[in-house]
Amino acid sequence: MKICKEEKVELYTMMLKMRIFEEKVSQMYREGHIPGFIHLYIGEEAVAAGFCGILREGDYVVSTHRGHAHCILRGADLGKLMAEICGRATGYCKGRGGSMHIFAPEVGFLGTSGIVGGSIPMAVGVALQAKLQRTGQISVSFFGDGASNNGTFHESLNLAALWKLPIIFVCENNLYASSVSTIRSTSVKDIAVRGTSYDMPGTIADGMDVLDVHEKALEAVNRARSGEGPTLIECKTYRFHGHTEGDPGLDYRTKQELKKWREKDPIQKMKKLLVSEKIIDEKGLSELEHWLKAKIEESAVFALESPYPKPEEALSKL
Repeated sequence: MKICKEEKVELYTMMLKMRIFEEKVSQMYREGHIPGFIHLYIGEEAVAAGFCGILREGDYVVSTHRGHAHCILRGADLGKLMAEICGRATGYCKGRGGSMHIFAPEVGFLGTSGIVGGSIPMAVGVALQAKLQRTGQISVSFFGDGASNNGTFHESLNLAALWKLPIIFVCENNLYASSVSTIRSTSVKDIAVRGTSYDMPGTIADGMDVLDVHEKALEAVNRARSGEGPTLIECKTYRFHGHTEGDPGLDYRTKQELKKWREKDPIQKMKKLLVSEKIIDEKGLSELEHWLKAKIEESAVFALESPYPKPEEALSKL
C-alpha cells in the first residue's frame, strides 16, 4: 500500500496530539486536578492513530478504560474531553463520567469503559444496527490482551462472524493485563490466531509502527464495508507508563524491558521517517509540536476554569 506525504504527516500529527494530551493529563493528575484513576496511552499511539483517515464521519468507536486517545481519534473537542477527565460540568458527560466513562456519540465515540471486556459486545450491537439498517457504517472495538481472555470476547467474535457484521476487533496487546504478563495468562503466543476459531482473518500488526497498523486497518475496514464481515487485528504494543498513574510498573517489568520498548517509540520512528524522506524539516516539526502544545494548554485552561457539577444535578438526565 502506497501512502502519500500528506497522510504520513496526518498520522504523525495524530500520534503527537495523543502523546502531548496524555502527558498533560499526567501532569494535571500529579497536581491534584483529576479525581479517581487514569490509564494513559503513552507508547501505544500508533494503534489508534493507524485508523486515522480511514474511518468515516458516521463510523463508531467503542473503547476501554485506556481510551482518551480513541476519543481524540474520532475528533473530540479537546476542551470538553479534558473537562470530563477533570470531572467538570463542561465535559462530555458533564463531569459525571470521568476518564473511564467518557461518552461522545456526536463524534461517533460510544464510550470508554471501566469494565474489562465490557465494551466488546457493545461494539457488536452497534455493528448489528448498522447492518440491519444498511447505513454503511462500521464499528471498531478496541480492547486489551486481558479482555481477550474474557467470555465477552469469544461470544462477540462468534456472533459477529455468524452474522458477518461490519466490525473490526482491535486487540491492543501491551503484554500486561494490569500487572499480569500474557505469558502467565494467555494460552496462545499470538491472540490473532483466535480469529481462525470464528472463521475471520486474524492479523498481527506492529503496534509500534503506525504505517503497518494503518495498512492492516485499511484492509479490515474495506472488508467490513464490502459486507465480508469482521476482522481481528492484534497490535503488538507497549505502554510506557504503569497500568495507572502512580503505578511505576517496575515491580513486574524490568528496566531493561522498558528501555528496549522505548527505543521503538512510534512517534520518534515516524519523525525520523518524515525527516529522512524530506517531507518536513526540523523547523516544521518544531512548529507543529508548539502548535499542538498550545491547543492542549488551551484545553487544560478551559477545564480548570470550568465549574464542578452541582450535587443536586446528580440524578438528572445529561
